[in-house]
Amino acid sequence: MDTRVAVISIIVENPEAIVTLNDLLHEAGNYIIGRMGIPYRERGINIISIAIDAPQDMISSLSGKIGRLKGVSAKTAYSNIITKAEAQND
Repeated sequence: MDTRVAVISIIVENPEAIVTLNDLLHEAGNYIIGRMGIPYRERGINIISIAIDAPQDMISSLSGKIGRLKGVSAKTAYSNIITKAEAQND
């Protein structure tokens, strides 16, 4: 399946959503290249950046699930490079 590299930017304003967010990220763990989290204590929020290399449908599904969490917002930026799946020889 073709894959793309993307970055999902997440802002968590509701600490109760963190467990569910981590569960979603764990499910996508095979595709995640890296993760950076910054607690912004002065504002009471967490800022998270996820680098991911996955099929586009999977990326948008994950981003949508994250964005539907109460008190969480997510935006995704995609690279223009699409990696084609290698043809399988049966």
